[in-house]
Amino acid sequence: MTEKTPFKMIKRTKAASKQLGQIPGSVIYTGQNPKEELYIEVFDYDKTHCDALELDSIEESFKYKLTDSVTWINLNGLNHVKQIEKLGIHYELHPLVLEDIVNISQRPKIDDYDSYLFIALKMLYYNASGVITSEQVSFVLGKNYVLSFQEAEGDVFDSVRERIQKAKGRIRNMRSDYLLYVLIDAIVDYYFNVVEILGDKIETLESQIFDGAVEENTSRDIQNLKREVLRVRRAIFPLREMIGRIEKNETPLIQKKIITYYKDIHDHLVQVSENIDIYREMIWSLMDMYMTTISNKMNEVMKVLTIMASIFIPLTFIAGVYGMNFQHMPELQSPYGYYIVWGVMALIFIGMLYYFKRKKWL
Repeated sequence: MTEKTPFKMIKRTKAASKQLGQIPGSVIYTGQNPKEELYIEVFDYDKTHCDALELDSIEESFKYKLTDSVTWINLNGLNHVKQIEKLGIHYELHPLVLEDIVNISQRPKIDDYDSYLFIALKMLYYNASGVITSEQVSFVLGKNYVLSFQEAEGDVFDSVRERIQKAKGRIRNMRSDYLLYVLIDAIVDYYFNVVEILGDKIETLESQIFDGAVEENTSRDIQNLKREVLRVRRAIFPLREMIGRIEKNETPLIQKKIITYYKDIHDHLVQVSENIDIYREMIWSLMDMYMTTISNKMNEVMKVLTIMASIFIPLTFIAGVYGMNFQHMPELQSPYGYYIVWGVMALIFIGMLYYFKRKKWL
């Protein structure tokens, strides 16, 4: 009987450990902000009016479900699971949808539940420390409403709020499917800002390495950039597939005339994806350039040491010959022998420097 290989324990993240062994549909928050305050805002509008409210409780939003106007309910604070469940029960959301809303490690996706669409994607931005941050944002699109769920306060939707309140553009004349497009478009537009900052970082680091200004933390900076590119790539590539499904979707929740707008989002994502692929190749080139620069610096050091050794080898030979303790060495009896040896050594030193200079080794 063969000996069994010992079971190797795998270290799991806190988010993953919360999902292990749970019943499908269990609404368990997997984020790192358990004390985030609940913030609920509502925009209810049509062609003639717009109500922008901040609510104290989730129950206050229930009355907007039966209105003929378009309603956008935005909830910040995924740690408030009970409130999210209340909203889900009122809007008849599937338990798996509620589970995906509070699971912040969710891959960008779209699910069709006949009476509504569920969409999850990543909102990317640089925080105050200059570190790229990925926050999950979930949407539920209904006939006359859009529900959005965010982990914390602060987003990229200020321009959307302004357009709704001041009736800019066509948003007040359109249905909820156009509102969903505007919200996703705001997130995708911010991808360009993230990619632009990322590109500036890569170009700056490339210039430093090219100029030879390599520091101890240069390799760490390259690795950080590599992780940032991969994080952006993980957020964008599934989103392309998701928008592609919307384009081909025949759900009555999205009008055919609105599909054109979603195609524009897809075009933007393709452009961002191409830039990310370019930056990914540039980062690999940066690592090669960094290693080449380090190697060149090492070669310069070795060259200097080799030249110094080459100069001192004949000098050491002469000093060694006349340092022998033989009694019969003719030069030792010469009154000018000491000075002659020094002169020969000086000529050898100058001659070798001249030779190395002509060979352009110095």
